Amino acid sequence: MTTIRQATPTDVSKLNLCNLDPLTENYARKFYFDYLVKWPTMFIVAENLKGQIIAYVMGKVEEDPDYVKLMGANKYLPWHGHVTCLTVAPQYRKMGLAKTLTAHLDRACEQDNAWFMDLFVRVSNKTAINMYKGMGYSVYRRVVEYYSDDPTGNGTSEDAFDMRKSLSRDKMKKYIRKDGENHRISPEDIYHP
Repeated sequence: MTTIRQATPTDVSKLNLCNLDPLTENYARKFYFDYLVKWPTMFIVAENLKGQIIAYVMGKVEEDPDYVKLMGANKYLPWHGHVTCLTVAPQYRKMGLAKTLTAHLDRACEQDNAWFMDLFVRVSNKTAINMYKGMGYSVYRRVVEYYSDDPTGNGTSEDAFDMRKSLSRDKMKKYIRKDGENHRISPEDIYHP
């Protein structure tokens, strides 16, 4: 049996089973604690009967700073949810844990009245892209050379897809586009849609 619950400070030292995956971003401990303090309802873990963290999701709600509004409405990124990290330990994949954790995050962002959810995923991670598409996400744009590390060993950077999913507030689907794979931007333009 797996328990889905809000993360606690002691969980930060128990994420290794998930973080050993080369496609999972690893962060400094302070980063995890910042999420626990700022967005406690958006840091959710799955724990097995042995007390091991076998999956987790970290998210937040954010918007562009006010000065960006002055640059024009088409530059401003409104209040939205962001999936910072979603990972499942390899031996626990294909059990629906990623969908369950993401659904918790979606509900938290709906309660915070966010317009949409977004996330970044490596273009080579076809399994994750297909999973996200199955959860209602679509590619909004391609961020060229977003990832500077290289888990494949080729010594090159890798592009990311910025994927989005409208929430109930976005009734007109204003923050979604159908041909996102064809919209290329550089990393420094991420926060200007």
